[in-house]
Formats: sequence, C-alpha cells, structure tokens
Amino acid sequence: MRHLIIGAGPAGIIAAETLRKADPNAQIVVIGDEPEEPYSRMAIPYVLIDKVPEEGTHLRKTSGHFATQDITVMRGEHVSAVDPQNKEVTLSSGGKQAYDKLLIASGSRPQAPPIAGMDLPNVHSCWTLEDARSIHRLSKPGANVVLMGAGFIGCIILEALALSGANLTVIEMGNRMVPRMLDQTAGNLLKQWCQSKNVDVHTSTRVNSIIESGAALTVTLDNGIAVPADLVVSATGVTPNIEFLSGSGVNTNFGIVVDANMQTNVADIYAAGDVAEALDLSTGAAAVQAIQPTAVDHGRLAALNMAGRTTHHRGSLNMNVLDTLGLISASFGAWMGVDGGETTSLVDNASYRYIQLQFDGDVLVGGQALGLTQHVGVLRGLIQTGTHLGDWKDKLLEDPLKLPEAYLACAHDTIHAGQYL
Repeated sequence: MRHLIIGAGPAGIIAAETLRKADPNAQIVVIGDEPEEPYSRMAIPYVLIDKVPEEGTHLRKTSGHFATQDITVMRGEHVSAVDPQNKEVTLSSGGKQAYDKLLIASGSRPQAPPIAGMDLPNVHSCWTLEDARSIHRLSKPGANVVLMGAGFIGCIILEALALSGANLTVIEMGNRMVPRMLDQTAGNLLKQWCQSKNVDVHTSTRVNSIIESGAALTVTLDNGIAVPADLVVSATGVTPNIEFLSGSGVNTNFGIVVDANMQTNVADIYAAGDVAEALDLSTGAAAVQAIQPTAVDHGRLAALNMAGRTTHHRGSLNMNVLDTLGLISASFGAWMGVDGGETTSLVDNASYRYIQLQFDGDVLVGGQALGLTQHVGVLRGLIQTGTHLGDWKDKLLEDPLKLPEAYLACAHDTIHAGQYL
C-alpha cells in the first residue's frame, strides 16, 4: 500500500505518523511545497521575538525522525494536478507520484487584498519562515510598522511586532478586533487594551494604497490619515489551497467536501486540515476550521480510515484562545448565539474582564471570556460535552461567573447517574 500525503503541516505529519502505526508495512510519502523541515506556522511569532530559534518551529525536533519512521518527506515540491483515474499526482517540477490512498492536507495561503502597492518591497505576509526572516530584519526598535488585519492570525503577529519595540499601527476593516472570534464588547475591550500598550489601532478602516516614499513607504487610509512605514505586514485572511484539484472530480465548495470518514466523493482520496470542509459541532453544518487543533484531529482520523480502521468524525468544536500582550481572550462554539436561544453577559471595563454565554435550552452552546483565564477550561468543557445544566442554567443567566461551580455540580450529577463526561 502506498499512501501519498500532500502537505507537510500538522495535519499531514500527524497523518503520516498515524499511518505508520496503523499500517506498519505501507510506503508513506509526504509532499511539502516549502524547502524547510515540516514546521508549525503558529510558532513563527516566537521566532520574530527571538523566543525560539527557527529550529524551534519544527514539528519534530529529533534529527532523522522521519527516516526512523520510514516516512519519506519531499521538500520544495508543489502538486499541480491530481489524476484519480491513474491514481497519480503531477508535480510542478514535471515528475509524477503514484498512490493507492491520497490525503490532501495542502493547507491554506494568505489572501492578498486588491490594494495598490501590495507588491512593493518591504510589504510581506507573515505565513512562512521566509516571511519571518524578512519581517525580523525590518521590525527593529523604533521602526514604523503597519499591520493590516486584526483577526486571529493578525493578533498573534501583533504581539510579536509590538514586543519588537517597533512603532506599531494596526488597521482593521471590521468594526472591532478579531470580529470572527469576539463580539462588539470583547473586540473593543481588546482594542482599548492594545491602545493602552501603545499600539495604535484603527477599526472600521480600510487601506487605500501603499506608496513608495523614498526609502520608506506611506500607507494611505480611507479616513484620510497617511501612516509612514518601514514595514507593512498583511494578515487579511487565508484561503484553502485547492486550485490544483481542477478537473480531478473532487467535490469542492469553499474547501474540500468530506464525509464522516474524512473521505471525498472520489474513492481513495481524503482531506484534512485547512482544506477540509467537515462537520462543525457549533452549527451542525460543514465548514472549514483553519485552526491547528482541528487540523491535527482531521489528520489522525483520515489516516485511520486510509488504513482501513473505520473511525467516524464526530465534528470539531469551533474554538480560539488568544494571548494579546498579556490579555487572554477565548471563544468557543456558537458564541454568536442560536435562534431562540438565551444569552447572558457580564463586563468590567476597567479591569478588561468580560464573559458571555449562549444557551440552547439548558445546554451551553457557545461563549466568550476575556481576562478570565480560570473560566476558559470549564467553558470549553461544558460546550464540548453538551451537558444539560438543569437548574444551573438559570443560575448562570443570573451570574455567568458561576461557571466553575456549574461544571463541578453537573459533572458530579452525571457521574452519579452512571454516565461519564
């Protein structure tokens, strides 16, 4: 059996290692389109602030790890086409690779906004180690840096840029920071927090253009402000890498549509990670979740099914936890609420603390926490288990800070009823 994996990120590597355990005699080949050792993009910000060396981003730190596992990793190779009829993929270098089972874990790439000047020198995404090298060189103390985008990825980069000592200006077109993770109250509290740390944040603002100004750049905004910049970093969203599937017959929507076994509509082809459109527990519908925990889960499940060990995907919880200059924010599940559901919240603006809960009947289905780290674990636990809260639902509506007590009480009642969370 020859297992071929497109993508050397967390989904692809976990899949390869799971396959090796589940199918000891199989041939396993991973195709990565970067020249680097397989690494985690989530660790790149730590490279920018010299907290870890580049090697610290590598998914496996032991020299010769993949050789020991008898896993072949092809680096710097890009797949340009998939041919299910002949069970082979074409590489942009001209070669072909055959497969018996194929996993597509090709990840995503930054979206380039249609703004004049995006192709100028010193305008970079922060997506690859090569990007990190350029940004590290330019984001020095006192440098003027403009960050486009204050979403989840943007805020991870924000912290690294702010800690570099640069003069940082953040531009976000949404009406709050991290608009796909935080509601108006939490997003604006995070904005105020960043401003208190000397980060200039503009929300409900668009970049009109980036203009060369001698050796530097000028970023013009739609509010009439012109911001000088030695470096512009773009973090305006990502899109799945699925273009090479054109003509393959693999069903795609925003991502690659998969079933409960992480298999596509084409026999022997599976998908995992940022490209997979799989069940979202928060909505009950299929969606792409471009987060590392989901990618790892997808990779493991896809590999088990590729090895003939049928394992159903029960859905992934939409979850994000973010540390922005010391302020922890988190959102889980249907944090925006559900039709007919009830909600409660509590805010302490002076202390940058906020909690919001969403209910469907007596089940907690979503929520957010800002500056309340002790509530993050129980918030996730109650949402992910779908625990029926009974009388505790009304108690939480009155005081959402009683989450830990509700969790302990409901866990105790469940165990004594002969069930286990």
